[in-house]
Amino acid sequence: MSFAPRPRFSVPCGATVLELGARTAILGIVNVTPDSFSDGGRFVDPEAAVAHGLALLGEGAHALDVGGESTRPGAAPVAAEEEERRVLPVIRALARQTRAPISVDTTKARVAAAALDAGAVIVNDVSAGLDDPEMLPTVARGAAALVLKHRQGTSATMQVAPRYDDVVGEVRDHLAGRLRAALAAGIAAARLLVDPGIGFGKTLEHNLEILRRLEAFHALGRPLLVGPSRKNFLGRILDLPPDQRVEGTAAAVALAIAAGAHVVRVHDVRAIARVARVADAIVADAGGDSAG
Repeated sequence: MSFAPRPRFSVPCGATVLELGARTAILGIVNVTPDSFSDGGRFVDPEAAVAHGLALLGEGAHALDVGGESTRPGAAPVAAEEEERRVLPVIRALARQTRAPISVDTTKARVAAAALDAGAVIVNDVSAGLDDPEMLPTVARGAAALVLKHRQGTSATMQVAPRYDDVVGEVRDHLAGRLRAALAAGIAAARLLVDPGIGFGKTLEHNLEILRRLEAFHALGRPLLVGPSRKNFLGRILDLPPDQRVEGTAAAVALAIAAGAHVVRVHDVRAIARVARVADAIVADAGGDSAG
């Protein structure tokens, strides 16, 4: 059995550098939204969110992704002021208590800028800079890393009959275009990651096809982040609610690692960190060339 080589990358994130490729990096999810699809607003209280984030680090997360606006299908938009109220106290407290990289999950340049000032060093934008024309210039002015994710439509419309002629080719081409836009805005290539956007404007079959052909995204030349955690496509397969999809998430993660994924974004860190350690040991001999 052969596995996709996983190129090595050094990704500057503020004053730190993420070394990606030798092992799978685990990005733990800290939702501070009352309407999250996966945890139902369990961590809207800042103290609870901070405690949850620190617990995820103890369970094996290498970085944390803090989000204050739900991106589930049909989610209502949140004003920038409210999003800042939700995420900034959590990011400040986590940045004081850990050296692990903190990511802010937002599509708003204003929120991203405030989060970076509060201690975040990664911006995870599900719109890849399309929702807010100031996002790419804002990231360019700092030293943060940026995750460019593919999404068809908006959160309100993305699951209304998504259609592709070639889902992998179209998603890859879209991400290539967003990489060019980020570079044109002045963001160094070394600070960019790509995410094919599992569940963001895709049917069950679209998601499965992306996972089957995940190696195709290595042609973009940047680290690959994959986020299958508790997603609806797993619920469709397993006929289970979000909090009972850990085994489905584990299967998707293991296969993504075999295809060369660098980072996995997950809720169930303890279990998935163990899955990743075993998958990394199995695929270790696939090697990978060093990249910037």
